[in-house]
Amino acid sequence: MSDEQRAWLRLLRTPRLGSVGLLAGIERHTSAAAWIASAERPKALAQHPADSDLQWLERDQRQLLTWNDPDYPALLRQVADPPAALWVVGDTSALWQPQLAVVGSRNASAGGLALARDFSSTLARSGLAITSGLALGIDGAAHSACLDAGGISLGAVGHGPDQIYPRSHRALAERIIAEGAIVSEFPPGTSPKPGYFPRRNRIIAGLALGTLVVEAGLASGSLITARLASEAGREVFAIPGSIHNPLAKGCHRLIRDGAKLVESAQEIYDELAPLARQWAESLRAHLTDSALAPTSAPTKALGTDDAEYLQLREAMGFDPVSMDELVERTGLTVNQLSSMLLKLELDGEVVSTPGGRYSRTHERG
Repeated sequence: MSDEQRAWLRLLRTPRLGSVGLLAGIERHTSAAAWIASAERPKALAQHPADSDLQWLERDQRQLLTWNDPDYPALLRQVADPPAALWVVGDTSALWQPQLAVVGSRNASAGGLALARDFSSTLARSGLAITSGLALGIDGAAHSACLDAGGISLGAVGHGPDQIYPRSHRALAERIIAEGAIVSEFPPGTSPKPGYFPRRNRIIAGLALGTLVVEAGLASGSLITARLASEAGREVFAIPGSIHNPLAKGCHRLIRDGAKLVESAQEIYDELAPLARQWAESLRAHLTDSALAPTSAPTKALGTDDAEYLQLREAMGFDPVSMDELVERTGLTVNQLSSMLLKLELDGEVVSTPGGRYSRTHERG
C-alpha cells in the first residue's frame, strides 16, 4: 500500500472532517500525503490507518477509490457535495457503465414491483446498468430483474461496505458483487443509520444518467434521489398511477414539477440512448488506457482487431441480435459485451435498436 493510500485512510477516519473539508484540504495540498506532512494537517488526525480498513482492503474485489484516483467515476464528480472516496466491493469498471437509477417505495404494491421488474429487465437488455439502493421493495425488484436479464447492477448503501442491510438481501448483494459492484462512502464497521440513507441517495443519482421513480409516497426518500438527480442535470422519469393510490402521489408530484411521465421502458431508452452513446466515449477512454486498469476483475481493454472483437463480429452478422444471444454465441460476459458494443457503435460498425438488439452496419474495409 502506498503512502498516499495510507494517508487517505487516516484522513477518512478523522472526526468531523467530512467530504467538503477533506476535498478542500486535498485541493490546497494536491495530495493526501502532502496534506498530512504539512503544518495544516487536521488536529484530530488518526495516527495510523485503522486495522479494520487495512484488513478489509486485503481481500479480493475490494478497493478504495479516492477523489484523485483515475477510477473514481466521472459522473459522480459532478454532483453537489460528492463523496471524497468510495469503498467498492466488486468490479470498479462497472461504475463507469451507462446507468439508470431505479428507485421507489420499500412497501411497494404488487403492481409497482411488477413495473420495476419489467422496466429494469428491459433496459438491462438494452445495455443500461441498473443502479439502486439495495433496499426492500422497488430497489430489490430492480436489482433482481436486471441480474436475471443478464445485466450489470450497482448498489449504493448507507452503511459500511462490510455489512448488508437488510440482512434478507445478502444473497442479492452477492449477485450484485458478482456482476457489478456495491459502493459506499462509509468505512468498514459503519452501522446503518437513518441519516446515512439520504447521503447514499446522492450517490445513486450521481452515478446514473437518469433516475426512474416507480412508486413513491410523498414522504419517500426516492423523492430526495429524484431531486438530487435533477439538481445534477440528470433526467428524471416517473410512472403515473391511480389517484387513489397513496404510493402514486410522489410520482404525480414529480411529474407536476417537471419529471417526464413514462409508460414504457422504450420511452426511457429513446431518451437516454443518445446520452449513453456520448458517455461511451469516456468509458472507452477509461477502459483502453492501460494506466487506468482497475485492480478488481476489470473489463478487458481491447483493440477492435483483437480476437474477442473478431469473435463478436462473427456472432452478430447483419440481422438484429439480442444481448442474450450474443452471450450464448460468444461465451463473453454481459459486462465485456456492453463495453465492446459501445466501442463498435462509436466506430460506426454497430447500430443499436429498440428492445436491446444490435446489428452490424457494414463490412470493414
